[in-house]
Amino acid sequence: MTAAPDTEASQGAAAPTSRIRRLGPLLPARLRPLHRPRLWAELLCTGLLYWAYTLTRNAVPAHRAAALHRAHAIWHAERLLHVDIELTVNHAADRIGWLIVGMNYYYATLHFIVTIGVLIWLYVRHPDRYRAVRTALYTATLLALIGFAFCATAPPRFLSGQGFIDTVVVHHTWGSWASGDVASLSNQYAAMPSVHIIWSAWSGLTLAFLARRTWVRVLGVCYPVATFTVILATANHFVTDAAAGAVTLAIAFLLQESFTGRGAYPGLRRPQGVATR
Repeated sequence: MTAAPDTEASQGAAAPTSRIRRLGPLLPARLRPLHRPRLWAELLCTGLLYWAYTLTRNAVPAHRAAALHRAHAIWHAERLLHVDIELTVNHAADRIGWLIVGMNYYYATLHFIVTIGVLIWLYVRHPDRYRAVRTALYTATLLALIGFAFCATAPPRFLSGQGFIDTVVVHHTWGSWASGDVASLSNQYAAMPSVHIIWSAWSGLTLAFLARRTWVRVLGVCYPVATFTVILATANHFVTDAAAGAVTLAIAFLLQESFTGRGAYPGLRRPQGVATR
């Protein structure tokens, strides 16, 4: 006599797989619309983020000593871990005049131009994805502002006696938000996490996942890599700042999906047997 199949056991084995769901949604359906928001609402959100940034900038004088102390601690820790490549990259790039001047302008301008450009492109060309992808960017930026307010950190170029070259000052680069006449308009102790990495990685991922042309997707992949090189070469960030920026963006994407139950980007292949909502 053959034994009857253990249907209960087989169902029990399949149950955990069938119960796997994507994160969320934690918000009710009425608070997670799929259509893109009105333009005036987006401009209002941007204005509120800038206002929050202004608050952190105005608090800089009170954080200066602590910011420098944290920067020295980061540099010391990186040297112990042998990941202190910043000084080497900074000096190597500074030897090539046209290269470092180009990097200075890159640091001062593309940070804003590319991010705003990708946002506009996303709003116009991918209205069904705009809200989710934009939410991840705004969340990461807000998390970074919280970090600036409670954990102000100086950039490497502020560490006297360590050999870092402030490339903007040395090469008299015009228009940098990091040094010179317009330095008062930016938070000089907002190095941790690196918003340059947050915004460039967000822009790169958005282009890599949503652009149709292969060369645009390739540029999306290369852009955060180039930005990482530039922030080290200009002595504006530590490797640790960049890593913190990447982690911050990952947390932002996780929060976005947790609250909406919808991933920011399409086309991610799920394991077989994983159910979706």
